[in-house]
Amino acid sequence: MGRPLRHPGARSPDLRMIMSATRSGSEPSAALLTAASLASQAAGQGTAMHAFCTQLYPMLRSITGQGVRDTLAAIGHHIPLTVTEVPTGTKIFDWEVPQEWVVRAAWIKGPDGRKVVDIADHNLHLVNYSAPFRGTLTLDELRPHLFSLPDRPDWIPYRTQYFKRDWGFCLTDRQLQALEPGSYEVCVDTDLVQGSMTFGECILPGDSTEEVLVSTHVCHPSLANDNLSGIATATWLAKTLAALPRRRYTYRFIFIPATIGAICWLSQRQDVTQRVAHGVVISGVGDGGQYHYKRSRRGNADIDRIMALMLAESGEAHEQIPFFPYGYDERQFCSPGFNLPMGCFSRSTYGSYPQYHTSADNLDFIRPEHLERSLQLLLTAFGMVERNGTYLNLSPFGEPQLGRRGLYSLIGGHNEGQKLQLALLWVLNQSDGTNSLLDITEKADLPFGLIHQAAEALLNCGLLGEGRTPV
Repeated sequence: MGRPLRHPGARSPDLRMIMSATRSGSEPSAALLTAASLASQAAGQGTAMHAFCTQLYPMLRSITGQGVRDTLAAIGHHIPLTVTEVPTGTKIFDWEVPQEWVVRAAWIKGPDGRKVVDIADHNLHLVNYSAPFRGTLTLDELRPHLFSLPDRPDWIPYRTQYFKRDWGFCLTDRQLQALEPGSYEVCVDTDLVQGSMTFGECILPGDSTEEVLVSTHVCHPSLANDNLSGIATATWLAKTLAALPRRRYTYRFIFIPATIGAICWLSQRQDVTQRVAHGVVISGVGDGGQYHYKRSRRGNADIDRIMALMLAESGEAHEQIPFFPYGYDERQFCSPGFNLPMGCFSRSTYGSYPQYHTSADNLDFIRPEHLERSLQLLLTAFGMVERNGTYLNLSPFGEPQLGRRGLYSLIGGHNEGQKLQLALLWVLNQSDGTNSLLDITEKADLPFGLIHQAAEALLNCGLLGEGRTPV
């Protein structure tokens, strides 16, 4: 099993309150922020998020190694983080934890003795997980170990070879074409050793032991959108939720190497998976592309419906994608043995933009305003998760008198007032203990915030009783 280590690490809703009184003898439900109030916490955070990406950009990350530990240590300065090391050779379902990759230096010297490629200049120059090599080769012997992008002559590609014991270098095509015949000295000063795979977890306890699982991958070196944007957004999401006075759900943020890291976490935390009520994988959320949400394998999980509703209400250009077993780590969480209710949230999807897996996915490619907006939308969605209760109409025999309880005076004759009246009637009619606020929102075709606002008013005046939180 993994060895856990520890890293250190007024309510003002902007929806108009309908009634100020709270139900006597119970904790005010408004201690849970509304979706709009929670989303407002993202304001002004984009610059700090981009600065965090800048801090992480130089770190040499892979599926194992010190770069992941350094990244997790940096995250741990913002949120409480537990770091787990799973030793090399540990069986994780059909896989086992690989040897740890250690990198000291990697370069090629040309016939004139000058370095023509050096990992010290850019992390992408060395093929990730390259095995150690030292020798002198002719240009023809060297070429099979060199990778470039002829159609993007100034960009360095990102290549990996995790399970093939070989080595290689990536360089711009201009660099490659400029190489002259002769002898080249090659140094790949690396090791593959008995070590461990590392992942981090931030757990924020809530009223319920049911969990919302948020995952992002931490293995890519010097790639900003894929996935420093996901790391920063998940970190700030956790930081915002950690500051709340109360949470309905328990939130678990995991920072893991892609694919094998997700498999490793699932193997180590099988007991946790039984408590996951909602989940989202975050990746590629810092560029200017339109939003995408890939549904869970279930297709109709509450998180799928909430993300669809959030995006529809956001006014942002977006696309919903049905589940398919490729992409990011949602395919691991949605494997049939687990079938967790987890989708994937991104802007431009993997492989759909030219900068993907190249040196052009740099700090200029992601923007503070895009990071901030992604954070805002996720906070809106989680606000819906927090407030999606199921209630019971306590006066179900005909419509109760709303005017006697002071509700009509808040409705008035304007358009918004009429919508509020309709929301009150929808909530009363559908609150039979089986319909959640999400169900009512979809049926009524009204904003979730308005339906929640109506439910709060009805709760506060005693017409509605609290029920369970839907899963």
